[in-house]
Amino acid sequence: MTFAAPLVLLGLLALPLLVLLYTTHQRHRARVAAAFASPALAASVSPHRPGWRRHAPMLIFMLALALLLVGAARPQTTVAVPVNHASIMLTEDVSGSMQSNDVAPSRLAAAERAAARFLDAVPGDLNVGVMEFNQRATVLQSPTTDRGASRAALGRLHVSGGTATGTAILTALQILTRDAQAGHPPAAIVLLSDGSSTTGADPVGAAQQAARRQIPVYTVALGTAQGTIQVALPGNRGTFKTVTVPPDPRLLTQIARVSGGQAYSAADTGKLSAVYQRLGSQLSHRNVKHEVTAGFAGAGAALLLVGSALSLLWFGRLA
Repeated sequence: MTFAAPLVLLGLLALPLLVLLYTTHQRHRARVAAAFASPALAASVSPHRPGWRRHAPMLIFMLALALLLVGAARPQTTVAVPVNHASIMLTEDVSGSMQSNDVAPSRLAAAERAAARFLDAVPGDLNVGVMEFNQRATVLQSPTTDRGASRAALGRLHVSGGTATGTAILTALQILTRDAQAGHPPAAIVLLSDGSSTTGADPVGAAQQAARRQIPVYTVALGTAQGTIQVALPGNRGTFKTVTVPPDPRLLTQIARVSGGQAYSAADTGKLSAVYQRLGSQLSHRNVKHEVTAGFAGAGAALLLVGSALSLLWFGRLA
């Protein structure tokens, strides 16, 4: 819980002082009573003493005051609310390293399947677009609520070339913000990649632009350090060499942190599917501050009424 006006809580420091003043007042009353009658005769002079009831209303009043002070500080809780008509761009790396089969049947095939599960996990009114990138970025489907169109776009992913991560982020930003003036709120970029950026715009600089536009980038690092692909040797037809293609989670983590998103790592198909399901849940909701002042104020007012009623019932006075 957070507070919009936390300085008001300093008023709670006065409560111990009130307790001290009340205790001092009660002791003074006891001394005054002792001056009129010996403590030994108190039971016969006043056979029906209030006992604990004497202090109950005051304790209730102090608790009510504490609640009212907390309410005056404007307490807030964070709640998740659905995001309506937001847009998400699924950005898939299709560089040559995605052919690696360290994630069965291949990194690209696993990414396609997990992305399809992602489409199933988000609400129907959430716009989802699909983009592939290697040394350049290609929009396969603009953000839409047509899940069939988005799935068809995933089926058109094709592996080749290098990796231009920064260019991919900038292209996704352009797509997500082009309808901003029409009132369509951009939501997020989901970037799946398995390697370092080898060409194009600076990825971290692109992430900074995303942060300025309040579009977080959620990154997923796919693959293992043992992943390899076969690369044809130039000039030697039919001759290949084995190249290691480990993922680069450090860069992807930096992109997510700079943009305000989150970074995930998925080494196999099962984990990748779980990541997409978790992202689907996160991106379909956003956290907002909800003020709960009324609850504290209402509870404090109710206790004031209870304390007043008890004091009138037992002693015929308010305090």
